[in-house]
This record gives sequence, structure tokens and C-alpha cells, in this order.
Amino acid sequence: MEKADRDNAPTVSEEQSAEQMTARPEEQQAEGAEKIDALRAKLHEAEATAKGNYDLFLRERADLENFKRRMQREQAESLRFANEPLLRDLLPVVDNLERAVAHAQGGGNGQPVVEGIALVLRTFLSVLEKYGVSRQTAVGEPFDPNKHEAMAQVENAELAPNTIADEHLAGYLLHGRLLRPALVTIAKAPSQEKKSAE
Repeated sequence: MEKADRDNAPTVSEEQSAEQMTARPEEQQAEGAEKIDALRAKLHEAEATAKGNYDLFLRERADLENFKRRMQREQAESLRFANEPLLRDLLPVVDNLERAVAHAQGGGNGQPVVEGIALVLRTFLSVLEKYGVSRQTAVGEPFDPNKHEAMAQVENAELAPNTIADEHLAGYLLHGRLLRPALVTIAKAPSQEKKSAE
């Protein structure tokens, strides 16, 4: 009998449901309105946070685009003012100084001028070396179209064919890369007519 009483006794959840059913409709509406107001407040807070995050995203994106443009501009400027074009433009100065030294050495009384120009030339070449420019000698070497530019061919029995017989302008390398090819004259074998005449 006790078991039957226990089975018939209302449980805690049944008691709560009974209380809710007996609660007044005004109280239920008030509780519902409070919950809706609380949810609306949370929604407005979430929307404000989302708007703040979106504004922050837009600012960061604009900063990134400005940074990219600035980097591109600086890179273009650094390429524009790189050392290679400057060094290439300075090479004719070396050529002119070499010609002046060679010409002045032909005269007898211009020894101080020759020494001065030779000193300027040595100083200038050391500056070029400091910036990675090295001079390549070509006379006696086999002709290499990657390093030399042929200006003429001469018959020469003493040199092997395609050997550089004379150098008109020296070749230069910048950090191992060709800056300017050497302008050279290439030796070729004497013709058959010359061989038979000799």
C-alpha cells in the first residue's frame, strides 16, 4: 500500500508545472518581457561589438594597403637609384683617363701630368673595386661571346684562331656579373695565299 501511495504522490517537476499553471498570465507576460528585454540588450551589445570589430578590420585593411603601396614605391625608388647604372656611366671616365695616360707617356716633358693622371686612375679603379667592379683582361684568352665583343679579326700566325689579339676597351664585372664586355680584336689563321707566299 505504501508503494501505491508513493506512486500517486506528485513529483517535484509536477509540482512546478502545477505552480506555473496556477501563476497568473500577467506574471508570465512580465517574465517573458524581461527575458525578451535581456535578449535584446545582449543582441545590441553583440551588434556593437561586431560593428567595432568591423571598423577595426577596415582600419587594419587600409593600413595594410598603405603599407603595400609605400613598400612598392620604396622598392621602385631603390631600383631606380641602384649602383649599376651609375657604375656603367663612370666606366667611360676610366677609359678617358687610360687614354690620357697612354698619350701623355708618349711626350718627354709631361712626366708630372702622367703621374697625376695615373694616380687619379688608380684611385678611381680602387673605388670601383670597393663597389664590386673588377676589370677583366682579355689579351691572349680564347674569345668568349659572353664576355667579349669582337670588333675586328686579324690574321696572326703566332696566336691560335679565335684567340684575342688586342683589347680596345677592357671588360668589367660587377659582383661576378658582366657589366660591360671587352671590345677586342680576334686572331684568325693566315690565309692560304699568305702561307704559300711565305
